[in-house]
This record gives sequence, structure tokens and C-alpha cells, in this order.
Amino acid sequence: MHDTPCFGRPVLVRWRKRIWRCAEQSCLVETWTEDHPYAVKRSKLTARAISWAVDALRHDDTTVSAIARHLGVDWHTAWNGIKAETRRRVRKPERLKGVKTLGVDEHIWRPSMRSTNKAVTVMVDLTRDENGCLHARLLDAVEGRSGTVYADWLKDQGLEVTVTVEHAALDPFRGYANAIRDELPDAVAVLDAFHVVKLGSQAMDEVRRRVQQQTLHRRGHKDDPLYRVRRTLMTGVEHLTDKQRQRLEKFLPAGDPDGEVHLAWQAYQRLRGIYHATNPETGRRLAEQLIDVLHTCPIPEVARLGRTLRQWRSQILAYFATSGVNNGGTEAINGVIEKTRRLAHGFRNFDNYRLRILLAADGTRPYRERPTHA
Repeated sequence: MHDTPCFGRPVLVRWRKRIWRCAEQSCLVETWTEDHPYAVKRSKLTARAISWAVDALRHDDTTVSAIARHLGVDWHTAWNGIKAETRRRVRKPERLKGVKTLGVDEHIWRPSMRSTNKAVTVMVDLTRDENGCLHARLLDAVEGRSGTVYADWLKDQGLEVTVTVEHAALDPFRGYANAIRDELPDAVAVLDAFHVVKLGSQAMDEVRRRVQQQTLHRRGHKDDPLYRVRRTLMTGVEHLTDKQRQRLEKFLPAGDPDGEVHLAWQAYQRLRGIYHATNPETGRRLAEQLIDVLHTCPIPEVARLGRTLRQWRSQILAYFATSGVNNGGTEAINGVIEKTRRLAHGFRNFDNYRLRILLAADGTRPYRERPTHA
């Protein structure tokens, strides 16, 4: 049997197994072979080798092919052992206990033009520890992107998840919001701050491109005033340098004769400002003021943004009552998932994909400690 590698070389363990024979004539078994926890039944890998391979996929950015090469076995031999052990760990009921903050997002697992089932819904545990630190971990991944998919997963988990969840972070997708409303009635739904600000930046950029077309009757070129400040407009006002302020003062009036882009920029900055308030009470007050007036703006793109914010009013304001619950940890897990997909050069089997990402994003990877300053 193949054991864990030693000094960079594969290790082969020879085991002389004894065969036991029962002399009792009424025995139905008659003979059986020696068994030991060190060797999984009918496996070419020792239990220690399988555990080593699973831990390598959990903690390191590696592939099954590299692990098989270190063990001195074929890819299928290595993966069969890893798959069986991973399924055993995933089925542990205590893995889903104690989830107080739940995040959800979609991910593209098979980016092909011919694929019809590209998207998956991923559920992430965003619960903080007693010190307030967040170590996000992937709970599960299900094929499809819809509220029904999310709701069915919540139903399958039963009371282990639906009762303990207190906060549910999500992106502005109505399907996920409906699933939370129906299956997590006691949880507080919180709209992710990043995606709220992104709605504002998209509205502002739509205004800029529309004004560009109306004034010059074409798309923006590198020397056009509005095109030259397109990146500067996205920068937070508190981060603008003197040079960037001068650029805005010079090129914005030249390319925006009616001031529509400038007004959309101000709305975007006010939307950002609600998340940079000095305290939650101030942020909530600023958010309420903005939501109440933004839909009355004469600029159609900004008015549409205001209507969208009014539809998500309770989920936006919940951010300030939940100590800033957000979907940032879910996005971090998406980064780990994407890295795993790139390392494997893509997946064709969803079951294998699910097991691989559950290993890579189970929240056990070592994190670098933040430096402490005296």
C-alpha cells in the first residue's frame, strides 16, 4: 500500500495479512482476513496517506495530479480515496451547527458558451467568534441560481440551520430575498454594502455615457473630457488628491454642460457616505434621508436608483442595526473557489467540483496574524 511521501519520495508499505479460519463447522464465515484501521478496506492507499492528501487540498493550493505524483499512484487512485474521505467529513452533522450569520451568492462553475447550467448557489458561514474575528467557511454549493434553489437547500438542512441563523447577508437579488423571507422568518436580511455602492456607481456611469452620446454623438475617446475623468469619478471624495480635484474642475464642466453628471456624482458620493459615517446612528439617518429623496431626482438613471433603494429599504437600513453585517466573507470564499477552479483547469463533473471547493474553502486555512504595534 502507498503511504505518505517521505523526503520527497513515494513510500510503499508491505503488509503480510493473515487469514483467519474458524474450525467450527456451523460457522457461516469460515475464513476472514486481518483488518486494521491503518488500512482502509480494498484501498491502495493507507488511511494516513488519504488523510494527508485531504489536508493538502484543504490547506495548500495544489491539485490532485500533484498529490498523486507524490504518492506514486494514478490520479483515479488518489481521487477515489480523497472522495470517500471528503464525503465522510461533509456528512458530519456538526459541520452546520452554530451558524448565526449566513451569506449567499452565485458563482460560475463552468464558464462555457454551450453550458446551460453555469451558475451555482453557494452558502457561506459568516459567524464571528468571541473576539469578533471572521473566518468565513463554505457550507455547501448547489446547482442553479434562483430563490427556489436557495429555499430548497434551507428546507433540506432543517432546524439545525433555520433556527440558529440570526442574520442573512445577500446581494440585491429578489429570489434570494424571497427565500430568506419564507424559510428564515426570524432572521434579519441585510443587503451587502459593496453592492449598494455598486448600484450607485453604475447609475453614475450610465449618466456619463448618455451625456457623452448626446453631446458628441459617439462613444468616448481618450481625449474627451468625460472620458478622461471616468476613473476619477469613481474615486471616493475623501481619497481625491489635489491633482484629481483639478482634473474634475477642469474637464467636468467642459463635458457636462447641463450638470447631469455632476449631480449623479454627488448622489453617488452621498450613497458612499452612509457607510463612512462616524457611528451607526448617523449612517442610518443619512441613509433614510437619501432613500426618501433620491427617487425624485429629474435624472432618469438616478431616479431609477432611488426606486431600487426604496424597494430594498429595510435590508439597507438593517446594516446599521447589525454591527455591519455584509457579504464580504462570501466574496472572499468566491475567490478561493475561483482559484481552485483555475488550478484544476476547469471541471466537468459537478460532484467532484463541489467536494473540491468544500475542501479548499472550509475555513481551516491558516491566516496571517495582523501585526501589533506598540
